[in-house]
Amino acid sequence: MINGHTELIAHIGFPTHAFKAPMIYNPWFVKAGVNAIVVPMGCQAQDYPDFLRSVFKLSNIRGALITMPHKVTTVGLLDEVLPTAAIAGACNAVKRLPNGRLQGDMFDGEGFVRGVLRKGLVLKGARALVVGSGGVGCAIAASLAAAGVLEMDLFDVHEASANGLAQRLLQHYPQMTVRTGRKDPAGFDLVVNATPMGMDEGDDMPMDVSRLEARTFVGEVVMKTEMTAFLAAAHARGCRVQVGSDMLFEQIPAYLEFFGFPSTTPDVLRSVAQLSYK
Repeated sequence: MINGHTELIAHIGFPTHAFKAPMIYNPWFVKAGVNAIVVPMGCQAQDYPDFLRSVFKLSNIRGALITMPHKVTTVGLLDEVLPTAAIAGACNAVKRLPNGRLQGDMFDGEGFVRGVLRKGLVLKGARALVVGSGGVGCAIAASLAAAGVLEMDLFDVHEASANGLAQRLLQHYPQMTVRTGRKDPAGFDLVVNATPMGMDEGDDMPMDVSRLEARTFVGEVVMKTEMTAFLAAAHARGCRVQVGSDMLFEQIPAYLEFFGFPSTTPDVLRSVAQLSYK
């Protein structure tokens, strides 16, 4: 029940018709007895800077989930940007600190990392290949570095994007070895496809899957379908895999912790979520 004690989480983006968060958070809030609600708020780019500051003037706001097209813009609007968001160059969660300052972080990568850790992959000291240096690829690379990955290869068709990400990683994690320009998956503990390539049968693959070793853990970010053609090819070579939707459900406990709510597990969230993937 919404009442005078209900706390708001603004879900800000445009357009709002594809938003999935309310269909996951709100059923869980009901189940857990948390008096809070995620509210979709459609805001176009030209209005967003003023709107973000305005929405945090509400006395009962707990935080904001930020989605497209505002993730990059948000970084320049905050008083404090945490390291993962700074490396990613994008932010998808904002909260107001007790002193009134706005603090932001990025949880796409955290969701990915929590997923692979829960599946038993050891990341401390590992070698990883991340193909795709857009928003989600940058976030995953930043979270992998925070989790202790020591060697990372980055590849993007736009070479400057991969090089820029490498520089930001080394600023925060100078002990790492970071290389760019190669996407041969042989010899890595973890390989991540952070591009839309290999989504459907017949698509070009993001890398040469014949070079994947059975010991390599392979992750995907695409959520349109659970088992993409790329993951199916990796699985056929004996690789353990992580589907794209795991990243979504794994990051929500991290969001809840950031906002100061009781946490939960991805399994519980999946059991109450009012959505499906096709």
